[in-house]
Amino acid sequence: MLALKFLWAPDPVAISLGSFNVYYYSLMFVIAFASGLYLMKFMYKKENISLEYLDPLLMYMVVGTLVGARLGEVFFYNWDYFQNNLLEIILPVKITDEGWKFVGFRGLASHGAVVGILSALYLYTKKYKYASMLWLLDRIAITVAFGGIFIRIGNFFNSEIVGKYTGSSFGVVFQNNGETLPRHPVQLYESLGYFIVFMILFLIYKNTQKRNQKGFLIGAFFSLLFSVRFVAEFVKESQGGFGENIGYFSTGQWLSIPLILIGLFVMALSYKNKANA
Repeated sequence: MLALKFLWAPDPVAISLGSFNVYYYSLMFVIAFASGLYLMKFMYKKENISLEYLDPLLMYMVVGTLVGARLGEVFFYNWDYFQNNLLEIILPVKITDEGWKFVGFRGLASHGAVVGILSALYLYTKKYKYASMLWLLDRIAITVAFGGIFIRIGNFFNSEIVGKYTGSSFGVVFQNNGETLPRHPVQLYESLGYFIVFMILFLIYKNTQKRNQKGFLIGAFFSLLFSVRFVAEFVKESQGGFGENIGYFSTGQWLSIPLILIGLFVMALSYKNKANA
């Protein structure tokens, strides 16, 4: 069993150019958006949609994701801290007794990203009217599931969002956190789960009949991806937030439940609309 304990102490810096550092977490975000753009280009070509719409779509997605994820961290998980540090919500700095200190944007919540992406796509489809929001969501769902794989790998490199102690010789010891006992590598569990969700969604997309069944893919995305998140939370250390006051489940699980139900509802509605067509 000793061989199953893995000591993990990576340098979080992926590329260093003098005083400029590129961190693995940031690199994983770039890979997530780049792969998403590649997938969207593949789908647009397949469906004869002009590629000129992709550059503004990428801009809306990047802004919506980052703003939504940041605000989700602030209001869902860490309001007790940010209510006394409002400047850090929008700027990567903190005022200390010694002056200004760069702290970066620490904390991004995937549930907040969902709200940010939905808001951004609503604005996008109001300006670019070549497709409905539901049509676009069905395809964005595939790219977001794929991007989630890399975001969780970035968390793993950062030794953050860690799992609970395994209580055995199995697991990962996050030495950068000053630990000596193995934890569940829950970041990798989720990453694998998101890969499976991506494969399911992509195979559904390749089925022309299902692809044209508006809402089915985004419904499947919500129900599958947030089911993975719900299950993973059982072996994840608490991230705090309002769920601590409710009990039974974590904040992440309480936030996942309505999204799973919405996904099932949208899938059922998609079937109903198909039957009535």
